[in-house]
Amino acid sequence: MTVSQRLAELGIDLPSVVPPVAAYVPAKAHGHLVYTAGQLPMVSGALPETGKVGDGHGLVPASDAKEHARQCALNAIAAAAAAVGDVDRLTGVVKVTGFVASVPEFTGQPGVINGASEVLGEIFGEAGRHARSAVGVPVLPLDAPVEVEVVFSYV
Repeated sequence: MTVSQRLAELGIDLPSVVPPVAAYVPAKAHGHLVYTAGQLPMVSGALPETGKVGDGHGLVPASDAKEHARQCALNAIAAAAAAVGDVDRLTGVVKVTGFVASVPEFTGQPGVINGASEVLGEIFGEAGRHARSAVGVPVLPLDAPVEVEVVFSYV
C-alpha cells in the first residue's frame, strides 16, 4: 500500500506546506534522506494554541499538546513530500526529535511527542518505527507548545 493510499484509508488530508518564518527551507533531501525543519502545529497558517505545557490554569494540557505534536508530524510529511516531489516517494521514518515548551515540573514530554510517533506509525506501519528524542524546553518559536523535526527515508 502506498503512503497516499494509507492516508486516504485513515481519512487524513495532508496540510499545505507551512511556509518558513525565517531563513530556512521546510525540508531538504540529501542522499536517501529528507530532513525537515522544526515543524510547528500550524493549521491554516496559525497556531491553534500557544503557551507552556503543564497542569493548571493557563497551561496547555498534555493531551492537547499530544494532538499538536500529531499536527507537527503531518506538517513534516507535507514538507518532506514537497521536497522530494511526491508523498509516495517517502519510504519510512528514521528519526523524530520533539521539543515541548513546558513548565519546569512537567516531565511528560515523551507522552506528548507520542502524538507524532503514533501517527507516523499509523501511516508508515513498520517502516514508521523510528529513533526519537523528546526534549523539554523553556520556549519555542511563536510561543508554540510543541515543535517536531523528522528525518524520512525516500526513493
